[in-house]
Amino acid sequence: MRVTGSIRQNKVFILGVAGGSGSGKTYFAQALANALGDHAAIVYQDNFYIDQSHRFDGDGGSVNFDHPESLDLKLLAQCLSELKSGKTTQIPIYDFVTHSRKKETLPVNVSSVIIVDGILIFHPDYLREQFDEMVFFDTPETLRFERRLERDVAERGRTPEGVRAQFLKQVKPMHDEFVEPSKCHAHTVVRDMGDYQDFFDFYKNKLLKLI
Repeated sequence: MRVTGSIRQNKVFILGVAGGSGSGKTYFAQALANALGDHAAIVYQDNFYIDQSHRFDGDGGSVNFDHPESLDLKLLAQCLSELKSGKTTQIPIYDFVTHSRKKETLPVNVSSVIIVDGILIFHPDYLREQFDEMVFFDTPETLRFERRLERDVAERGRTPEGVRAQFLKQVKPMHDEFVEPSKCHAHTVVRDMGDYQDFFDFYKNKLLKLI
């Protein structure tokens, strides 16, 4: 674990949690939000996918979900700016069954801590500017693939063959080109080998001092 920088005292503290697909970042973000209770809210990068319904072929294929252009990251930055200014914001809802954005939106109220989860949230500078602190989960590729395979087959109805092909053709190249290089912007880099309880306890206590 490498830690630099310090938390500054803001009315709304925005924490970015990034890393490759299957890195453990989402598990960490959700566990942290649960530990902070009503004082925290999570915003997921995955809600900000651009409508892909006209291109999706049933098992990924032609749609590259790991490229920055597949996401409306400027809208994400706008939503975080609204939260930081003390305003409730409306988060889009992406339907992974139809691969389109729903008409309904998800209201997110201002909390002491806003946790943002996503693989590409440290890539654009205009989005990095919204974070008070950034944590990156640096997890071995073999472990990331195992976790993604289990998730996509169980939760998204994917085939093992489709998940493997997508990982090799899209996930890995995009990770190497966009996700991994963004690690240099993080204040904290966590080397995840499947157990990071000490870091979780450290960061939970760090944030509890804000609320």
